[in-house]
Amino acid sequence: MKDLLLIDDDPELAEMLKSYLGGEGLGLDAAVSGSVGLEMARAGDYELVILDVMLPDTSGFNVLTKLRAVSGVPVIMLTGRGEEIDRVVGLEMGADDYVSKPFQLRELLARIRAVLRRYGNGQEGEDEAGAAAVKAKPGIEIGEVHLNRNARNMTVGGSPVHLTSTEFDILEMLALNMGSVVERANLMEKALGRSEDFDDYVLNVHMSNLRKKLDRHVSIKTIRGRGYLLAVPQEEAV
Repeated sequence: MKDLLLIDDDPELAEMLKSYLGGEGLGLDAAVSGSVGLEMARAGDYELVILDVMLPDTSGFNVLTKLRAVSGVPVIMLTGRGEEIDRVVGLEMGADDYVSKPFQLRELLARIRAVLRRYGNGQEGEDEAGAAAVKAKPGIEIGEVHLNRNARNMTVGGSPVHLTSTEFDILEMLALNMGSVVERANLMEKALGRSEDFDDYVLNVHMSNLRKKLDRHVSIKTIRGRGYLLAVPQEEAV
């Protein structure tokens, strides 16, 4: 059973999710405040955290910032319906995905499964072709950037740089197709687990985060109307 953590001050929601997710093979612990939730997240071995933006003692953003300083655990933010700024800020601060309240239980379950699958902890197990591809090419070198596909981490010039699970999946897809355009629809489906017509800014924010983390070492070029292309700076001038 996968162990998840909910940080939300609604006890009825917690009980409902415990029952529903338990039937799907997902265990759920709950915290009703940001401070308690943060301590549980730090001490526990959770595979995913569901974090509400609005908490009684602090904001979900503060919890996310403190959590990201010590952990790369996947995080799904719960935001208010129509609060676009909350979604963007959450993604910019390191959240992997979001679900807007009120939500359908099956919608949240789909987002949980998609994030766990991308992170490598999905119930379905890794696809055989994908596993073979990782085994054949476990590391990707792009100038001073190194991607370790087994550990799912990145170093730049030998120094570790934190990537969320979603950011890693996007960069991995671009790196495996170095020098070629990766269609936007393909990235949305395979890296984000969402349809092409879902909110455009989700992918845009992740791309912006990646560009900042890659700095001048690798360039992610936007190909208008198509998608994105990864290139090292020297190649752009050729």
